[in-house]
Amino acid sequence: MEPEIEASSRSLRRPWWIALGLWLALAAVTSIGLWHLRRDAVQSQSRELGLLSLTLTDGIERGLSGADEGLHALRAELLEGRRGLAMAGPGGDARQALRTRAALMPLVDTLWLLDDSGRTIAASDQTPAPDLSVFHPSPGTLAEGAAALSRPFDGPGDKGPLIAMAVRFPGTAYAPSGWILAGMQASALLGAFSSAIPSTATSAWVVRGDGVRLTGVNAQEPTLDASTLARHLARRPELELRRFEDGSDKLVALHTVSRYDVKVLISRDLESVLASWRQAATVSGAALALLVLVMAAAVHWVQLADRRRAEAQRALQAQISRAAKLESLGTLAGSVAHDFNNLLAGIVGFGEMAQDAAPAGSDQARHIDKILQIALRGKSLVGRILTFSHAGAKASAVFELEPVVEEVLSVLSASLRGGIVLERVLQAPGACLRGDATQAFEAVMNLCTNAMQAMPQGGMLSVQLDRLQVAEPRVLSHTQLPPGNYLRLVVTDQGKGITPDVMERLFEPFFTTRAAQSGTGLGLAVVFGVVAELGGAIDVQSRPGQGAQFTLYLPESSEGVDIPTPGALQVHPGAGQRLLVVDDEPELVALTSELLTGLGYTPEGYTDPGAALQALNDDPQRFAAVITDEVMPGLTGTQLTQALRQRAPHIPVLLVSGYGGALLAQRAGAVGVTRLLAKPLQRNDLARALAEVLR
Repeated sequence: MEPEIEASSRSLRRPWWIALGLWLALAAVTSIGLWHLRRDAVQSQSRELGLLSLTLTDGIERGLSGADEGLHALRAELLEGRRGLAMAGPGGDARQALRTRAALMPLVDTLWLLDDSGRTIAASDQTPAPDLSVFHPSPGTLAEGAAALSRPFDGPGDKGPLIAMAVRFPGTAYAPSGWILAGMQASALLGAFSSAIPSTATSAWVVRGDGVRLTGVNAQEPTLDASTLARHLARRPELELRRFEDGSDKLVALHTVSRYDVKVLISRDLESVLASWRQAATVSGAALALLVLVMAAAVHWVQLADRRRAEAQRALQAQISRAAKLESLGTLAGSVAHDFNNLLAGIVGFGEMAQDAAPAGSDQARHIDKILQIALRGKSLVGRILTFSHAGAKASAVFELEPVVEEVLSVLSASLRGGIVLERVLQAPGACLRGDATQAFEAVMNLCTNAMQAMPQGGMLSVQLDRLQVAEPRVLSHTQLPPGNYLRLVVTDQGKGITPDVMERLFEPFFTTRAAQSGTGLGLAVVFGVVAELGGAIDVQSRPGQGAQFTLYLPESSEGVDIPTPGALQVHPGAGQRLLVVDDEPELVALTSELLTGLGYTPEGYTDPGAALQALNDDPQRFAAVITDEVMPGLTGTQLTQALRQRAPHIPVLLVSGYGGALLAQRAGAVGVTRLLAKPLQRNDLARALAEVLR
């Protein structure tokens, strides 16, 4: 059992491993796809930032170059000695001249002329000039023609922070040496970028080479001071993902205006960059989670289906095992019954002849009567065994089942034990079966009797009969049910139920759980044999303590009911008709021949069925009837009849059998047997049968 349990456990785990493997593969594919999507999103945003940084850098460079060119143009005028600009003090002519030049320069709001000590010589307006110490590079280190930029400083009114650009003036006879400064709003360096910035998650800084921030957009983070920016800018200016000191991850694009040592830094929060990617990742994660649930549910349903299929297979195997065991028992019982019937046939036959010869009223006659009574009891017992093996020599006729059930219930109603309630629901009027009505009566009676015995303390006995159409094959507890139209007879009790070990042996002959009640153990065996003989199926449903339900499925016949011939047939002795007797037992041939002679017939006996067939073929008109056994070596009685019908289709054939195998009555009727008789054969039964077929 352990290997089977282990194999079953592996079988149950296998779908989960398969589902897990599929899910992991899908999760891996999804993760790879999300990784590529994230990389593409970062690269796309990096390219966009790079273009923005490059565009802003180009604009700033053009603006600063314009201011630089204006300052050098003013420097050239001073060197030419134009009097309006050569005033020694801040007179009106110099201010007006500077104001005019400032208006012509892009970005420039104010112009100053300073001497070497930083004192203002002339200015275009009242804005104070910045101190020379706030410039970078230091004015004292500027090369000829180079320019320096100041820190941002406050301008008058609402102009906002200003920055200044300074160039060196060597001095002339009209003006001392010093500096020319151009003041401009710091925000003007950004141009239209401030209003066109894509989102608040994007920041821009314009920084001098020493790390001093000149201006910016969305760049008010307190931790991103000049020293922080200087450390970031000390690295190689390239597009990359960097973690700032405030803990935020940002995409960074950096370009430099090398002529003025100005760096342009644009960054974007990674959270903003990956917002759409995170939505996709969330949706993918939710889809994977949903897929896990769906796959788990699917695996669960698959396992349930596998479990149901396994249970159905186990039920089918149990049913096949039970049916095979019962079939084997039936074959064995039939074989034993056949041999026992041959012995009983001799006992009954010779006993009847001995009874005729015994003096009436003598002890001999009384002893022979007892022998015949015991032999007939043995015949009855063998008949029940043959019923279980569904191989008895029973008549086959079409009859209504409901009147048979009504008769059984009427008999039971007259002898119900106290505490038992009989419920009947009969809903199949006119429904017919083909078979032996006596067998059907016995089967229903046995079922109901068994149900009453299962309720010693009382309860309800329910008997239901209806029609049922079965469209698909069914597996029942002990048999299989093919499609077709059936009469369904259900007998239900409220007894103690049937245990599984008893269920396995329920229909075995001589098996009983009521030894103390003198049960023979043949009741349910007879029921099983009758149902099989009628071509039906049986199903038993029970649990310990919950009663039992026996359901018989009997194939409905569409033929008309056979009407018996009224009146009793008068038996006359034979008139010397020649009868052919065939049996492989010489004693039985001799017994039958002696019985026939006593009845007024002329018997001709054979123990070889082949020789008997040859005698029939030679002169079929010579015999008035044929009496043959069924089970014989070489040629069975039904085979002999089938061969005979080719030469003598109308000669009566009486088939005598103690055991003829399954469905003997159907096979006998199919080949043309006139009458089917059961062993041991009594003289009166033989005389009556001959009178019927020869009249």
